[in-house]
Amino acid sequence: MGHLRALTISEQIGLLFVALFGLLMIVTVVAVSRAVRERSAEESDRFDRFARDLRAVWLGTVLFWIAWIAGALVSTLLFGVLSFVALREFLTLTHTTRGDHRSLLLAFFIVLPLQYGIVATEHFDLFTVFVPVYVFLAIPVVSAFGNDPSRFLERTAKIQWGIMVCVYGMSHAPALLLLDLPRYAGRGAFLVLYVVLVVAAAQIAQELASRWLRRRPVARAISRSFSWRAWWTGALAAALVGALLYWATPFKPIPALVMGFLAGGSGTFGEFVMKALKKDAGVRSWSGRASVTGAVGLLDRVAPLCFAAPVFFHSVRWYFGF
Repeated sequence: MGHLRALTISEQIGLLFVALFGLLMIVTVVAVSRAVRERSAEESDRFDRFARDLRAVWLGTVLFWIAWIAGALVSTLLFGVLSFVALREFLTLTHTTRGDHRSLLLAFFIVLPLQYGIVATEHFDLFTVFVPVYVFLAIPVVSAFGNDPSRFLERTAKIQWGIMVCVYGMSHAPALLLLDLPRYAGRGAFLVLYVVLVVAAAQIAQELASRWLRRRPVARAISRSFSWRAWWTGALAAALVGALLYWATPFKPIPALVMGFLAGGSGTFGEFVMKALKKDAGVRSWSGRASVTGAVGLLDRVAPLCFAAPVFFHSVRWYFGF
């Protein structure tokens, strides 16, 4: 690990490139070889879901490397586009009326670009309070001018929550690129990769644990697979992956382990909350009404990151005393 940490930035980037794309190639080859076998209807459905997830991982990995090569500004713009699509998916499955049009325009065309503009200009003190304070107060005021009091609190809260998750939460990922950490100049993208990997490890470990361990659901009406045993398994797996990746971060092994635990644990909580929201909307996935809304299921995949990124970002700032 000490040798890996001593590598130059270019050498570390090359190593991660080979490791990520090499692993994806191996998984893809295995998946293609299994695709030619005969399978039952249940196995076929499971394989189709895995194939969709694998394509999404390929797309995300390619976009990540393109953004890395293009620089922090392009990466921020890319995450802004992802926020726009995720917010659209969220709001198309929630109840809104004509009276909310002003608030929706505010969310998509003023709040979202302003939030990412604040990130790009590195005004982090304003960045952390712009949505939770100013936007939360502005949305109900603007909605009230719509002159529609029916289900006003519910409609306003859903718009606020969509902005909080899809814009505020997601915007913390590119903000990691711009943190000026001691002896870590030019390596901010490693922090983004770190949080993505630990969150993914937590999700995979929790899913496997929910299948193998005896299930004791915490909230059966929301999720039959979420239990404290599975959550602890996922969070500890994230901590282990975080510790193994410490050489690519500004942390020592123990802090890297703790950061991985925090990011992975909060990410799985995020997925749990999104399951409750999907139950409320009456769908199994955010793409469940794709023929009507045009949703592509992006929010299903980025929801854990939307919860983990703010926790990780502020933990990093607190650790370094910013």
